[in-house]
Amino acid sequence: MPADNPPLILASGSRYRAELLGRLQLPFKPLPSHVDETPQPGETPRELTQRLAVAKARALAQDHPQAWILGSDQSAATQGRHLGKPGTLERARAQLKLLSGQTVEFLTAVALIQGTKLLQGLDVTTVRFRRLDEPTIERYLAAEPALDCAGSFKCEGLGISLFEEIRSSDPTGLVGLPLIRTAALLREAGFAIP
Repeated sequence: MPADNPPLILASGSRYRAELLGRLQLPFKPLPSHVDETPQPGETPRELTQRLAVAKARALAQDHPQAWILGSDQSAATQGRHLGKPGTLERARAQLKLLSGQTVEFLTAVALIQGTKLLQGLDVTTVRFRRLDEPTIERYLAAEPALDCAGSFKCEGLGISLFEEIRSSDPTGLVGLPLIRTAALLREAGFAIP
């Protein structure tokens, strides 16, 4: 790995995103970025996700002007509804009931910022959930309560058993950081990635 790569900061406290970014074998520092994630009136899930990825990176950029800051955000939408992280078992149950038998669009945005330079990308993954009855939902949440994941599941874990189909150009997008697009943005920013 060349030593001339600029500093890289992952604007996230998510261990999932840190594990994914680690696959690219670049040194980086994870720093949580505290941003209000409340949707703005009339904002679509796509607009929200892209805005938050940029906001998370910008929140750290002023304190680290020489570094490239990588922000990412994910949201899910089905039946015209935005789904965020459930936070509680009650909300997770409600989300999984809503997702049962439905097709859901997961949007994962990335933003790479250094000073006034901004590079962006968006990955869209479509998931079709199988029909989920209450005992199935309860078994899943007892085994893997994915309260910190949009849609209330972990596709990299047991949550994969809830699906009938996944359509995506980048399977890592569903986990929270689309590495194909991220690697392209990092190369564009001058990072030496194979």
